[in-house]
Amino acid sequence: MDAPLLQLAFVLVAGIIGGELVAKVKLPKVTGWIGTGILLRMLSSEGVRPWAESLNLFAAVPAAENVASFSPLSNFVLGYIAFTVGAALYLANLRNTGKRLGFLLLFEGLLTPTIVATMLLLFGPMIPVAGDFIIDTRVALILAAIAIAGAPGTTVLVVQEARARGILTRTLVAAVALIDMVAVGVFVFMAAFQSADTNWMEALLHVGVEFGVTFAIGATCSLIGIGLTRTIVGPAFLGPIMVAVILASWGLATVFDVTGILSCTFAGIVLSNVNHDSVRSTEAYLQTIGGALFAMFYTLAGMRLDFGLVPAAAGLVVLYFLARLIGKVASSFFAMTLAQGPRELRNYLGLALMPHGGVAVGLLVVVQEHFNASEATITTITTVGLAALAVNQLLGPSATRLSLIKAGEDHKDRARLLDFLQEQRIVVDLVGDTKQEVVESLATLLYATSPMELSQEDFVKRVMDRENQETTCLGRGLMIPHAITESDHELRGVLGISSKGLDLGAPDGRPVHAVLLLVTPEVERTRHLQVLAAFATAITRDINLSEQLYHARSAAHAYNVLHAEDAEDLNYFLEDAIERTGRG
Repeated sequence: MDAPLLQLAFVLVAGIIGGELVAKVKLPKVTGWIGTGILLRMLSSEGVRPWAESLNLFAAVPAAENVASFSPLSNFVLGYIAFTVGAALYLANLRNTGKRLGFLLLFEGLLTPTIVATMLLLFGPMIPVAGDFIIDTRVALILAAIAIAGAPGTTVLVVQEARARGILTRTLVAAVALIDMVAVGVFVFMAAFQSADTNWMEALLHVGVEFGVTFAIGATCSLIGIGLTRTIVGPAFLGPIMVAVILASWGLATVFDVTGILSCTFAGIVLSNVNHDSVRSTEAYLQTIGGALFAMFYTLAGMRLDFGLVPAAAGLVVLYFLARLIGKVASSFFAMTLAQGPRELRNYLGLALMPHGGVAVGLLVVVQEHFNASEATITTITTVGLAALAVNQLLGPSATRLSLIKAGEDHKDRARLLDFLQEQRIVVDLVGDTKQEVVESLATLLYATSPMELSQEDFVKRVMDRENQETTCLGRGLMIPHAITESDHELRGVLGISSKGLDLGAPDGRPVHAVLLLVTPEVERTRHLQVLAAFATAITRDINLSEQLYHARSAAHAYNVLHAEDAEDLNYFLEDAIERTGRG
């Protein structure tokens, strides 16, 4: 019986049940979805399905060979994932992360594939295998390129499920999309370079064309969507228009024979940086059905993974899995060390990057359907790649969750007193000879990282008028200049730190080390007073906290000081404060 909608319903329900069962043992739901898919493939195998169908027990279970018929759904979810992750690359929010991301992408593009290819070539020939599996330079280089790819969708799901927030979370979410772009670039280069009639210069040209065409597609679709919402289409249809942008980006990529994931990623990047407010509307529109989409997608992804071929190449699968893990951990450690990232980044970022997902599947499909190589080469790449991907997807979400827990960032995505002080709104090399210069410098940072209705010149004037009436230098190295506005936005602010200290005429004669510049709407006066009181009290009472903050090495370090567990008196969760007030 051919009933695709019934089969899809069965896959969805089975995936939901599997995800919920796995969640009960504190594992990410995505692990349950993929595991359910693998189980369904086993149930639909040739040895099981005939008798099951004769009893009409599993007529709703799609046969493994029919999973490809659901590709349009899988492609849309992949496009949505890529679009969402691309939208997270809002340039204003990536301030202070450039060095970390730059080193990470460099090491991911060079060190990870080098480690993977070297380990495969050194140890692969020593591993006994059954069947026509080979490990040569071509196989090693292609598998090494695929190893770079991450799993943006899985990673974002785990972050959301863990309600994580912090420097590791921020770096991880920003990195996964860029890492996938690096993976595609290296794969295109390796595939072209392996061609008998292509040299390395032509291979680089292939990479440039791939990125150029996908950027043009993504940017064009996104700009057309923005134009429609600003002229013809009302705000109520913003979400549907963005869905059309995703579909068009993937569809045009197929027409031009380029990577749909890259096109959708570029569409998200352009949308986020041209019309950032529309990103939330798009996510909110799809959020209501997001759970169903993800459950179906990852359950179907599990059904693509045939474990029947794994025993014959089990040794190669284990070697590839370990080589990729070593490459990820080593690349992240060296990159974060050179970038002078916090200890949590050095120790846990590599493990958090373990999940292997959509881009890797897409590249393996390219090898299977379009690669010009011997059958043994293609079989080795696809079998080893898919089997290792299954292991990474089963273990990876738990590894990411463990990394977030070890870094102390799980369950931190709740409203806090200092939510507005994200890393991009902190600077640690503040300079200025006068209060006017300091305020103007911090105002520039504020306007670069936050949308503001009041002009920067008028804002600075209001701050200085308030400062001239009564100094906001509170002593012990702290200054909190501020202004009240008539706008209806939330409380906003930036923090400037000077380890040497600034001579700004503080009443106690001490140099000023931290300047917190605030802009507060009338409706946020209560929180404004809470921030002032919390900062003043914490700096006065906790010399350890003030010393760490005043001498922070980087914006990331200062962020960790403000958001650490032992800083809860300064930066408490608002819901906890409300509960304590209610009990009092």
